[in-house]
Amino acid sequence: MEHFPTDLQQTLRLHHQEHVLDWWETLSALGRSRLVEQLRQVDFPLLLSVLNADRSGGRDSGPSRAEQAMVPRNVIRLPATDDDRRERERAAAAGEGLLRGGRVAVVTVAGGQGTRLGFDDPKGVFPIGPVSERSLFQVFAEQILARSRRHGVRMPWLIMTSTATHEPTVQFFQQRDFFGLPEDDVRFFCQGSLPAVDAVSGRLLRDRPDSLCLSPDGHGGLVTALKNSGLLDALLQQGVEHLFYHQVDNPTVIMLDPVLIGLHSRQRAEVSTVVVRKVRPEERMGALVDIGGRTEIIEYSELSPEQVTRTDETGEHVFWAGNTAIHVFDTAFLDRLSTGSGQLPLHLARKAVPHLSESGERIEPESPNAFKLERFIFDALPMAERTLIVEGDRDREFNPVKNAEGADSPETARTALSRIARDWLRQAGVAVPEFGPVEISPLTALDPEELRQKALAGEINADMFR
Repeated sequence: MEHFPTDLQQTLRLHHQEHVLDWWETLSALGRSRLVEQLRQVDFPLLLSVLNADRSGGRDSGPSRAEQAMVPRNVIRLPATDDDRRERERAAAAGEGLLRGGRVAVVTVAGGQGTRLGFDDPKGVFPIGPVSERSLFQVFAEQILARSRRHGVRMPWLIMTSTATHEPTVQFFQQRDFFGLPEDDVRFFCQGSLPAVDAVSGRLLRDRPDSLCLSPDGHGGLVTALKNSGLLDALLQQGVEHLFYHQVDNPTVIMLDPVLIGLHSRQRAEVSTVVVRKVRPEERMGALVDIGGRTEIIEYSELSPEQVTRTDETGEHVFWAGNTAIHVFDTAFLDRLSTGSGQLPLHLARKAVPHLSESGERIEPESPNAFKLERFIFDALPMAERTLIVEGDRDREFNPVKNAEGADSPETARTALSRIARDWLRQAGVAVPEFGPVEISPLTALDPEELRQKALAGEINADMFR
């Protein structure tokens, strides 16, 4: 075959994927280059092993994992005593010291689009401010800027995009002058892509004659993307020891939380995770558990109806600790994952994937026809030598925007932001109406203590944005 690499042709033949070259002779030089580059990125032996494991039932370990699961032991619960509160104060002091010393950076996972919200742009662009309609990105940017000013240090902000969100995200920041942050401190990097395969034959699906059907490799692609972009090495060279991780859909996350960072450091953890108590056992959240002495996350879909409500000998629900996707990672641990044998495993998800047929017709399936491949960042937990679980205040820290309406919607997130602002104002002695939108910019106050130091009116009767 003219101009097609011989070694790659042998690989395709070995794995029965020669069909991707059906239209090779018709492709332009650019199209040929694109297809070869995509095929070079496919780990065919790994792909084959994952598919074989799925067919043999080797990956269907949900029930057995659920049966082995125990209530996690190394958990710092919400403070209930004076000693608990003093420990959090000590942790906050330690975390603030690390922030002042430039030992912490933050990464925002922002590869998703707002499709489920009826929004065509990247989800981080979505307007969430109850009064100001600030975007999710601006909410986070103002927290970082406020912490930078408080601690007198510039804080690196890494934003992981996808091929679909990268360019519009970069343009969004450029058009808004990076929300006052130094441009050099905001670094964008794109997560990788993985091919979709036919669920029956295991053959690679084609989006165009010169392109495979590709999709983002999941939030677990963070490790490889950080390494390949050079950003992980740059952080290590700058002396950054800890990476605060969160996802773009949670506007009430406490960015660069000194308490969490301090607890993580004092406990010498390689990975720390914030959990919240599920509102009910049946809530569709992944749960942190102990399995064989290691911390793992079990997805709700892995549990049978009977397992969902399982309790231990004390009466505690085994799967109480809902995952918020708020983590702190040691950068040395991430480096170990990226360079050693600890690559995060691949997961298969059945999806309806549009593609070209063998005759070149466009097929738009109405039901799942293919496997998409992805990695999950929480699979790093059992690979860590030491993990820490910290229970967070759900009302304060976890109000994600996942659905257009109902639970976890823009309405519930805006209500939460207003409730938090209202509570802070009342703690500062300000009379605030019970209902209606209220908003406080992080540039005004990062916490109730800072707000109490401001000169405030004694009463507020109208919508407020400060």
